[in-house]
Amino acid sequence: MAYWLFKALFSPFLYVIWRVKARNRRFIPTEGGVLLAANHQAFCDSLFLPLVVIRRKVAFLAKAEYFDDKRSAWFFRAAGQLPIRRGGGSASERALATALEVLAEGKTIGLYPEGTRSLDEFVHKGRTGVARMALASGCPVVPVGIRGTAEVQPVGQRTMSPFKRVEVRFGEPMRLTQADVDEVGSEAEALRAFTDRLMHTISELSGRPYLDEYIPKKQG
Repeated sequence: MAYWLFKALFSPFLYVIWRVKARNRRFIPTEGGVLLAANHQAFCDSLFLPLVVIRRKVAFLAKAEYFDDKRSAWFFRAAGQLPIRRGGGSASERALATALEVLAEGKTIGLYPEGTRSLDEFVHKGRTGVARMALASGCPVVPVGIRGTAEVQPVGQRTMSPFKRVEVRFGEPMRLTQADVDEVGSEAEALRAFTDRLMHTISELSGRPYLDEYIPKKQG
């Protein structure tokens, strides 16, 4: 409920001040679990992507610690953030477990395959977590190219500059199945190949050149 209230209050403001446009929303499935995989260049990406997804709630995975304080927990939930389940295993395993639970409920998850924000003009090599979620859940991955948010919120700037153009472009859904793994003969190779195709598509949609290198951790 808080999510839709938050969205109803802020959507008109965001549309007017930043002249937001969405392209090819028809590629977003109307039901069932789905992963939206986007490039990431500014904090406000997580505002504009859910904004243009009209009929579905977009959830992003966040550290469970963010929800310890009841006051901040309300904000994170209203913004569509979901706590990564606590417990054993690595952070990536816990994120996968949380994502599979959400996708099994037929919900939408937004993800940034680069792992963190890119501070340059490139779309970088993606981590294979999105592909792993797609394979384990059987859900489609919709590639997303976000344009303009680097100008709205340049590197190092906490506020959002008004009267800039933002465009969110969706691509055709992609799937990774066990048959694809069997054809390649290696799950690791199938995950890597799928991720590379996904990142090239995101690069085209975002209008940013692709760089076959991970974002350095020190950039995050």
